Amino acid sequence: MDSKKLFVGNLPYSADENQLKELFGQAGTVASVSVITDKYSGRSKGFGFVEMATAEEAQKAMEMFNGYELEGRKLNVNEARPLEERGPRGPRGRHFDNE
Repeated sequence: MDSKKLFVGNLPYSADENQLKELFGQAGTVASVSVITDKYSGRSKGFGFVEMATAEEAQKAMEMFNGYELEGRKLNVNEARPLEERGPRGPRGRHFDNE
């Protein structure tokens, strides 16, 4: 693994960036944290991204926190994929080739 950015899914809606930074800090130095929120309501969408200082720390964080239970929800932690690898999406988030 050469990426330092992790996707964190199945977050409790109450989880905030400070809570994630504190949690992932157990695996190493946290470079940045972002919890994705709905642009209209401001409410968490239940996922976010954590960037670790090194690829080794990111790997350790995945091992420590993938499946980790936070407020009754098991976190889904894996390597974040760049946007361009996800393919084009239609107006409602559907893939064009599925229409």
